[in-house]
Amino acid sequence: MPPDGHLPGLVVRAQSGFFSVQTEEGLLTCQLRGRLKQGPRLVDLLTVGDRVQVSRQADGSGMVEAIEPRRQAFIRLDPRPRGVYQQVLLANPDQLLIVFACARPAPSHRMLDRFLVIAEKQRIPALIVANKADLLPRRQAEALFGFYPALGYPVFYTCAHSGEGLDGLRQRLAGRISALTGPSGVGKSSLLNALQPGLGLAVREVSQGFEQGRHTTNLRELFPLAGGGYVADMPGLRTLAPWDTEPEELDGYFPEISPLVEACQFNDCTHAHEPGCAVREAVAAGRMRPERYDSYIRLRYSKE
Repeated sequence: MPPDGHLPGLVVRAQSGFFSVQTEEGLLTCQLRGRLKQGPRLVDLLTVGDRVQVSRQADGSGMVEAIEPRRQAFIRLDPRPRGVYQQVLLANPDQLLIVFACARPAPSHRMLDRFLVIAEKQRIPALIVANKADLLPRRQAEALFGFYPALGYPVFYTCAHSGEGLDGLRQRLAGRISALTGPSGVGKSSLLNALQPGLGLAVREVSQGFEQGRHTTNLRELFPLAGGGYVADMPGLRTLAPWDTEPEELDGYFPEISPLVEACQFNDCTHAHEPGCAVREAVAAGRMRPERYDSYIRLRYSKE
């Protein structure tokens, strides 16, 4: 324990001003010290994933005395009369797991690319989990997802029923704080239950409360993994549309487009119709996937 008597800890649950903090001496239910709340603010002061210093109180509870600086965070912007408020969904995530099914439902590259843009914007390393891999021959599954590793996004092909790919995914999760997202119907709960029995049900119950319960919408939780590390569901991530991203900066969030921007004839090239566009030339030459280009254009002009 530090000389001042404070315990270092990790916030693993947050609801209605109470925080569960995992320390080396066990789990403490804490509140935030009043002096930390003083002054105007436009960002959540404390949430799951934050590293803190806590003190024990006489009644066995704890008090958060200090909050360590965040390395990064998943943030949802909320416009308010006094300015844009930053709602922190998860502090200090190490990675984002984006789960899509190989089939049933068929994957949407446009939706997947939207998730990847969000990860790039918030500087969170992303990996793709291609679940239900038993529904397609591997060559067909790789035709859908196999080009993403070259862009810097690892792909794990998994099947909850057969156990395919689960060992590799467990290794990637171990010791890390992982955010989980993906559209409905892709088998997230089954996948989590296969990784750790009961985990999918626990995550789903909290996610349903987040989405539906008027009095539980502030509930967020990190779920511990048997192999070390934590996973957090991101039920509100689909509302994190990059509406706060200026159209002219969007090309910076596509790894294959960003290096080409300087080669375009015009500095303000939209990569949609201008002559001398290096991006469209790359698409025509087969150096960029047409579906990725389509995702960029749709995001730039429709903000879906």
